[in-house]
Amino acid sequence: MTDFDHLLGQLSLDEKVSLLTGQDFWSLPAIPRIGLRSLVMSDGPVGVRGTGWAPDDPSIALPSPTALAASWDPELAAEAGRLLGQEARRKGVHVVLGPTVNLHRTPLNGRHFECYSEDPLLTAEIAVGFVRGVQELGVGTTVKHLVGNDFETERMTVDVTIGERALRELYLAPFERVAQAGGWGVMSAYNGVNGTSMAQNGRLQKEILKDEWGFDGVVVSDWRAARDTVGAALGGLDIAMPAMDNPWGAKLAEAVRSGAVPIEVIDDKVRRVLRLAARVGALGDAPAPSFTEVDGDAVAHRVASRSFVLARNTGVLPLEEKEQLRIAVIGALAQDARVLGGGSAQVAPPHVLSPLDGIRAAGFAEVQYAVGADPRPFLPAAQGPGWSGFHVDLGAYRFEVPTAAVRWLGDPPGGLPVDDITVLELTTTYTPDVAGEHVFAISGFGAFELTVGDQKLYQGSLHPPGTGRADLLLHPREQRFTITLPAGEPVGITLRQSFEPGTAHSAATTLGHRAPGPDEEGLIAEAVALAARCDVAVVVVGTTEQVESEGFDRTSLALPGRQDELVARVAAVNPRTVVVVNAGAPVLLPWSEDVAAVLLTWFPGQEAGAALAAVLTGAEEPGGRLPTTWPRRAEDCPVLEVTPRDGSLSYGEGIFIGYRGWRREPLYAFGSGLGYTTWTYDRMSVTAGEAVVTLTNTGWRAGREVVQIYLSAAQPGPVERPERWLAGFASVEAVPGETVSVRIPLPERAFQVWDDGWRTVPGGYEVIAAHAYDDIRRTVDIER
Repeated sequence: MTDFDHLLGQLSLDEKVSLLTGQDFWSLPAIPRIGLRSLVMSDGPVGVRGTGWAPDDPSIALPSPTALAASWDPELAAEAGRLLGQEARRKGVHVVLGPTVNLHRTPLNGRHFECYSEDPLLTAEIAVGFVRGVQELGVGTTVKHLVGNDFETERMTVDVTIGERALRELYLAPFERVAQAGGWGVMSAYNGVNGTSMAQNGRLQKEILKDEWGFDGVVVSDWRAARDTVGAALGGLDIAMPAMDNPWGAKLAEAVRSGAVPIEVIDDKVRRVLRLAARVGALGDAPAPSFTEVDGDAVAHRVASRSFVLARNTGVLPLEEKEQLRIAVIGALAQDARVLGGGSAQVAPPHVLSPLDGIRAAGFAEVQYAVGADPRPFLPAAQGPGWSGFHVDLGAYRFEVPTAAVRWLGDPPGGLPVDDITVLELTTTYTPDVAGEHVFAISGFGAFELTVGDQKLYQGSLHPPGTGRADLLLHPREQRFTITLPAGEPVGITLRQSFEPGTAHSAATTLGHRAPGPDEEGLIAEAVALAARCDVAVVVVGTTEQVESEGFDRTSLALPGRQDELVARVAAVNPRTVVVVNAGAPVLLPWSEDVAAVLLTWFPGQEAGAALAAVLTGAEEPGGRLPTTWPRRAEDCPVLEVTPRDGSLSYGEGIFIGYRGWRREPLYAFGSGLGYTTWTYDRMSVTAGEAVVTLTNTGWRAGREVVQIYLSAAQPGPVERPERWLAGFASVEAVPGETVSVRIPLPERAFQVWDDGWRTVPGGYEVIAAHAYDDIRRTVDIER
């Protein structure tokens, strides 16, 4: 065992403080004389980016966290975690900044896709599986964002008012579960809670997290969330990140020397950092844990197909007679798949299999494609036939990208020093197959120059002077230009981006293109005509990065653009219309009962198309169950408010979020989802500590069922409670005709409420075995 006190005794005050203060954007400093190497952190909810978001060093992209939670499978979450641990080890990363366990309090949250569920138990169990998987490979996790970061509006400064019961029973519950299961890190949120900024919230970070729960890991600030030297030091924060605008360093050392911060407080923080370093193999000569390498593509595929929720099916799926079917694939997102949410969860995957790619490779008799309706407010990155390739020149480093989009955050590509990069030049050659007016676009931030052939189409900046870096990253702008080009003649294209000295630690540059073609009405008409002459229409609809992203909340739950109209018109001419919903959070589906099938695929990661084809054809079963309720109308949602008033937002609904607070029939209930077989729940028995459910696969093929256990108080008591609440779950698999049993623990906490401490409410309870919240199969009455 490492003697941390012995190491502490070898460090000066300035060295101790340096270990608590980011030395750059992603890391803490090394102190070689005590055997301490630099601790490196990286964003990692769906893929490990590394210290740079570099297109020349791709990262496996898993489906969104909402998708992982839709699997209701903690072991699959552990498998995903092990893959990201493997990716972290490959990229030299010691700590992954994730998972995100803030709850789905409202579907308007712009970062909804990065969280797991509206239910704290489901959130906690998926998070524990993920954390266990990552940490098995000697890589740390930082469960985030403690606490109340359940929306994006004014998230840097807002104060969230949360009652103690809701705080304990809902919002803190996943953090508590992960801490007690051995998580190594927690990230502190930007916002305040009940009057105190989280970075200096001693009650939550010290008294509850560390003292009450016994958490022995580190608390790291969200990037630039620590703003007060003494307050953050005394409030339980251990690491302030990054180096930019950091209130610690020399200021913290001076606060210790002046007596404002006791040295014992600093020593406790340093012990935690040293303990983390020992755990991740960055201290001393302990060997890193060995592991068996897993196939990233296979894991990404498995998570995707297991997460897809078949919300409606009139019998059209699976498409088993695929060799005889003519398929119409419709929708801009069928070709330009949205596989990731916007913001810090993004990575550059090695490849992306779009829905169109997957369906074309599935063996159908014929597959034809039409755009139909395009919801993207920005032109998509240039790619595909007619383009010679996309070459990027940073001066001392050159590389290629698969599409005309270049992004990085942190270390630039090729390991170049930030100060050495003053110009990014993207060059390509385009040979149009259609003559006429071609539209080109620049999107991103910075100063640009675009030349097509011998014409300079633009020179200038897309943002006004003084725009902040966060706004630049999260709110890129676009400028479009039209130029007439003949068919068949190659034209050279150069896009140059200029950087001010020292600013090239981030880039987001895209060259967009649209060839001549029909207008919006013409595109829909083409798609409807195609659907009418095909056997099955697969329509892919969804959101865009300008709708679902970190940095802002959604203003509507409606699908953007004319996608609803597209679905309605296609369904009117083809009774076998399957709609694939490519969105990370609930959206309104006004046509849901007019189509043959609805498949919710979230943001499905790099293997999107392969997983979709497997599910559509029946090679795999859609395994997902909803982790969050989907509404018929936005106004039916229990909580929609995301706009603070006078800098504050009250969680006045208390514990009644999600299904706990639903008062009208939703479109799709929490826990719902159809497979390709049927199940009977034959019997259930309940003891003090568990429920045992026996069920039979009564369908025609093998399948998987998620058995959900809810509790309901038999009589109204002194404490108001939801109609019923999730108490446990487990999945079973069986072949046709097979009967299986599953044991689901019923922990004491499931019967408790927070009332100045955890208290079991005595009386009668109904234990409910269900296929979904609104699909009860068996009940047993018990007394507590």
